[in-house]
Amino acid sequence: MSRLGKQPIVIPEKTEVTKTGRVFRVKGPLGELTREFENRIKVTIEDGKVTLIPSNEEIFTRALWGTYASHVRNMFKGVHTPFQKKLIVEGVGFKVAIAGDTLTLNVGFSHPVLIKVPAGITVTVEKNTISISGIDKEAVGAFAAQVRAKKKPEPYKGKGIRYEGEVIRRKQGKKSA
Repeated sequence: MSRLGKQPIVIPEKTEVTKTGRVFRVKGPLGELTREFENRIKVTIEDGKVTLIPSNEEIFTRALWGTYASHVRNMFKGVHTPFQKKLIVEGVGFKVAIAGDTLTLNVGFSHPVLIKVPAGITVTVEKNTISISGIDKEAVGAFAAQVRAKKKPEPYKGKGIRYEGEVIRRKQGKKSA
């Protein structure tokens, strides 16, 4: 049994929620999010609350129950306050710039790495910090992971792109006798 799925989710003020078929739509002050849910979980909207009920007792259905409850909560949070991830670029000569919808990374390669920013995501750059924000938690996390994957932090000097607050386990270099 899912502890998250059992609890009804209260719909915040200034939020419109609709469900047509398998598509669940949330509209709030910052924008609109839609997500398609499987028929294994029944989603009902009553009395300012969203309730999720599994259609059977299969293991996969019970796993989806809590997952879908988290998706709905994240949709409600996102349309009121945007989700944000911060990346820190560390290394001598490493530079980051944003021009329009293209993020340019100079991170030790012979060429600059260009990444197109997806729609619905806002990217700001300040010195060596990249701030990624948007109303869709999944899209923000996926784009942050895509940027980080271009130059992961290495364990000897810590050079690369890392999340804010991420701890890099350092290795000791070669020892001279």
